[in-house]
Amino acid sequence: MLRLGTPAYLWRVWSRGRTEPGYRAHWPERLGWGGAMVAPGAGPVVWVHAVSLGEARAAQPLVQALREAIPGMRLLLTHTTATGREAGLGLLQPGDAQVWLPYDTPGAVRRFLRRHRPAVGVLMETEVWPNVQHEAARLRVPMVLANARLSAKSLRQGQRFAALLRPAAQALRLVLAQTQADAERLRAMGAPHVAVAGNVKFDMTPAPALLSLGQRWAQVSDGAPDGRPLVLAASTREGEEQGLLQAWRALRTQQAASSTRPWPRLLVVPRHPQRFDEVAELIEAQGLRFARRSSWGVQQPGEDARMADVWLGDSMREMPAYYASARVALLGGSFAALGGQNLIEAAACACPVVMGPSTFNFAEAAELSEAAGAAFRVANWDEAVVRAVNLISDAEALALARARSESFAQAHRGAAQRMAQAIAALL
Repeated sequence: MLRLGTPAYLWRVWSRGRTEPGYRAHWPERLGWGGAMVAPGAGPVVWVHAVSLGEARAAQPLVQALREAIPGMRLLLTHTTATGREAGLGLLQPGDAQVWLPYDTPGAVRRFLRRHRPAVGVLMETEVWPNVQHEAARLRVPMVLANARLSAKSLRQGQRFAALLRPAAQALRLVLAQTQADAERLRAMGAPHVAVAGNVKFDMTPAPALLSLGQRWAQVSDGAPDGRPLVLAASTREGEEQGLLQAWRALRTQQAASSTRPWPRLLVVPRHPQRFDEVAELIEAQGLRFARRSSWGVQQPGEDARMADVWLGDSMREMPAYYASARVALLGGSFAALGGQNLIEAAACACPVVMGPSTFNFAEAAELSEAAGAAFRVANWDEAVVRAVNLISDAEALALARARSESFAQAHRGAAQRMAQAIAALL
């Protein structure tokens, strides 16, 4: 059935290439043919699969810890999405290789594994593929699911396809779960060897250059003619920006007559680059002046940015800079039924978060950050905008929230080293 579906899969990938050209690059790799190979060496080939943008970012501290735990290792890095592949470039060193994960048919997976011959395979977070697991077991490649998470909703969905997914879960040599709740659900899916190791996203260290860049943006915004601090809408998803912009404009109109403080500037960063132009149109439709990050290049925001109501973050691999520039962040993906985004990266940049009701993809992190005073939960965009503006207006409360965010991130570090040592032990 998967083989019969191959043309439909290829057509879907090709269609996505209309808006994201990266999908049309390195085409044969999608079927397990060709592609870059790691350089010959004495160390083992460690294969890490980071499907998309979030997993590629999360892989950074784990890859670094693996290099320390496995001297001489060569990294084989795979992805499924164009944004993941772009983000993964920063993880490579001379001698490493980066390719697409092939479509999950027996032949494509077999060609991939025989060509690259990894000593161990590491799948990030939620990626379990029936043929990948089957062929890896047949070729005696131990497979690890690292930084693993499984929501109750995903468990229910997975149990409907237990005939396919349970054998794949059972073939995993080791599962390193983020939380005890994740571990219990993964055992229910059939994974035999599960340990709780924590969340590697707490070990993500923002690049100093990006933090410095964001701080310079903040200085430009604060030093503009009207001195406006930045409120970040981070990694927004389809269907969210319209509600945000309406709530933002309504509160601004309401407070214009009564407040003497400069109204904050909104910085919107869509999660997916193919939506940059769409979000620009939404901002323009609200009658708000805006400036695009891409127009600045390596320079500071220009005069048009200083006069704009909204900045559109239409760039890749600069999320730490966006967090560093903002006084507070509104968490995209949490105001629609999408399960939220990674809020740990915000905490690492000392940026407090206002999140919506939907955070099931990061349930424990959301609960812990709220309990630590690093995040605040609200019901909708209207409440989120009010909470963010009020927090900015209270210097003492804002300073406390920023300090608690940084402490929260520091308190949960160490998962990357624990996972790396467990993976190295399999070799």
